[in-house]
Amino acid sequence: MYPYILGFLIALGGAFIANLLHIPLPWLMGPLIATAITTINGAKSKSHPYFRYFGQWVIGISLGLYFTPSTMATVMDLWHYIIMGCFIALLMSMFNAFSLYRWGRVDFKTAWFAGTVGGASEMANLAERYHAQSDRVASSHSVRVLIVVLVIPFVFRLLDIHGTDAIESDIPYQFSLVGLSQLLALTLIAGFIFIRFNMPNSWVLGPLLVTLILTSHEVHLTHLSPEIRNLGQLCIGWSLGSKYTPNFFSKAPRYISVSVLISLASLLVCAGFAFILSWISGIPVSTLILSLSPGGITEMTITAKVLMLGVPTVAAFHIARMVFILLTAQPCYKLLNRYIQKRHHHHPIDE
Repeated sequence: MYPYILGFLIALGGAFIANLLHIPLPWLMGPLIATAITTINGAKSKSHPYFRYFGQWVIGISLGLYFTPSTMATVMDLWHYIIMGCFIALLMSMFNAFSLYRWGRVDFKTAWFAGTVGGASEMANLAERYHAQSDRVASSHSVRVLIVVLVIPFVFRLLDIHGTDAIESDIPYQFSLVGLSQLLALTLIAGFIFIRFNMPNSWVLGPLLVTLILTSHEVHLTHLSPEIRNLGQLCIGWSLGSKYTPNFFSKAPRYISVSVLISLASLLVCAGFAFILSWISGIPVSTLILSLSPGGITEMTITAKVLMLGVPTVAAFHIARMVFILLTAQPCYKLLNRYIQKRHHHHPIDE
């Protein structure tokens, strides 16, 4: 119990310090940075998976509350750009994978599942199935999420980029304890159903689907109070930060360094695609950078929410991308691996 209490206090302290320093996304970034720094330096703190599930659950409900009938109509009109976003994600995955294979000194199956822009846990599971180095896959995804979560909000703050979305408390329905209990019960059931059927990101997508259906049919049970939203973000930041163990950067320094550089490069590639797609579609570049970025749905939609940048659009792009990548990751790997095998008769030596 002590490691969890210590972990929570470190995360909470990080959030308060981030608020005092006016760091962007303080309830996400503060806990993440504080937890990462302390765990790398040997603090005996932990974060239970249930805390991340709680954070994802809160985010799922928060996202669903944005999908009013008019918002749904707007998002549906973007379907062809969302499909383009899926193929951009596949191109970025190939860029990441071939870069890791070329410079990270790992075999191609490890490079592919580490470089794929999709759900980190799902890619780690596929890596185990194909006997890839699942620890390298997990560390690469952790590094990429960390880089994206740190870089994008700070760059947007520096450039004073923010949108004009309504925040939940501005949406014309009030906080209700009765409504909250009803919404929690319905979304809990949805989360467990999604888990039962092994759906990816169950605690985001299950609650999101239920809340989306209710909101799009103008059934407004409650909005989430700022305290609940902040606690959800704290749990996500705490969970992300706790992945960085004392030997995280020392066990494969070359591979981690290459992962950091590739993550930064993929952000630049993503920004380039965002400018092109914005020119074609008229969607704001800032919204598209979040929509196409190699971060996870949870982290990118939190960023969109706090900066008020087209939350439903960002969520729709990421959900579609997640499904698309999960469907295409294995067939693409088999196809590309055959190509690699024909070109090379040996793999690079692992570190």
